[in-house]
Amino acid sequence: MSVFPKISLRPEVADYLKGVFMNKELLASIGHREAECHFQTLLTCLSHPPSYTCVRASVHLAPLEEIRRKLDEELRRQKCASEEEIEIVPHPCVPDVLLIPVVGPRYESQLSSEVVAGAQCGNAVLRGAHVFAPGILACPKYMKAGDAVSVFSDVEGKCTRGAFSFSGKRTFVGNGVAEKDRADIFGTGETVRGVGVRMTEPLYRSPSFDGVLPHLAFLQNLPSVVVGHVLGPRPGERILDMCAAPGGKTCHIAALMEDRGEVVALDRIRNKMELIRRNAEMLQLRSVKAFCFNSTKVVSNDIIGDREGPPFPPESFDRVLLDAPCSGLGQRPNMASTWSLKEVCSYPPLQRSLFHAAVRALKRGGVLVYSTCTLTLAENEEQVAWALRTFPGLTLLPQEPHVGGEGMPGAGLIPEQLSLLQRFRPELSWKATAATPLASRADSDTIGFFIAKFQKN
Repeated sequence: MSVFPKISLRPEVADYLKGVFMNKELLASIGHREAECHFQTLLTCLSHPPSYTCVRASVHLAPLEEIRRKLDEELRRQKCASEEEIEIVPHPCVPDVLLIPVVGPRYESQLSSEVVAGAQCGNAVLRGAHVFAPGILACPKYMKAGDAVSVFSDVEGKCTRGAFSFSGKRTFVGNGVAEKDRADIFGTGETVRGVGVRMTEPLYRSPSFDGVLPHLAFLQNLPSVVVGHVLGPRPGERILDMCAAPGGKTCHIAALMEDRGEVVALDRIRNKMELIRRNAEMLQLRSVKAFCFNSTKVVSNDIIGDREGPPFPPESFDRVLLDAPCSGLGQRPNMASTWSLKEVCSYPPLQRSLFHAAVRALKRGGVLVYSTCTLTLAENEEQVAWALRTFPGLTLLPQEPHVGGEGMPGAGLIPEQLSLLQRFRPELSWKATAATPLASRADSDTIGFFIAKFQKN
């Protein structure tokens, strides 16, 4: 059900995306009317959260049913959980996933005391988070801890931090109780940590996972979990995760290979690598080796023999995951994007540089998985077509599990090739009702995502 406006995009970006979803190949396949309907539905569903929360269970530490039971007990201790019956359902095809339905939209009366949060903070509230103090942009002059407040998201990022109120474009996301005085949030001159507003009546009711079973239950979008299974890591292998931060997929790969072998995680931002190391330690995964490094330079012909850290000799890895930097247009919920068309279109060259390095790093017979969380052809199907032309030794492989849809026409790929790709398109089933079984909704009501699996022959 639609309660928010369609995602706000710059006109040139909206036109570009419309061209993607109404390209000639697609129009020839489904017709103009249906393509237009899909595109308009996409713009609407992007501003809304998925209808469930996806939890990746650490089944290398405990059985799935034990984790489900502990999670049920923890969530029932939350105040919000006492109002509605909790349903925690195992995914039928992804063995380490638990699904929790989101209750909403719920209709709450707006209060006179208003807090304005940044857009990212507002998006997080729609997926179960409280409002953390750094995300608060405006609040009443005399707000005190304990005050009941309505929370709004600053859709276009135009609210001045420290304001008393804001009348620009904003969206109501629910009611809560202030945990801090205004003076504590804005009066210290330092960044204030902790919860600023505890959400009691969110528009979408989803359990907060703040401190809930951190070593056993990991919040992760379903397609991101599917990526790890599609890669198919096996015990004893050496695997490269080229763009690893914040490390969810890295740790999943290590768990899937029973922590036997080596997972090399690379990223260019040093403090993010420390986060990967901490997560791996918390999950008792000793096979993860994290390095701050530019993955486009991961291979060097000057290196002889095995090395613990980058760069590495050619053909050093059994499997490579390239979860590539992308325009991120598939993320949900997202009520507005201020990106220019130049920014949206800036990623394919970097993705191709990383792909070149990935192919060089991969052993013959090895598996390369390429994924993005965006919607464009240029970053998805067109990259597959380019890779097959550029690297004659690469072939597409079937994916398991294949719970998303096929690739989208528009890049000149033949139907057999499109059937081997996995594109998650939430617009195709966004209007499914609550009567639709949760597992059926979960496979389609996701973020926008893309996965391709190659073998190097």
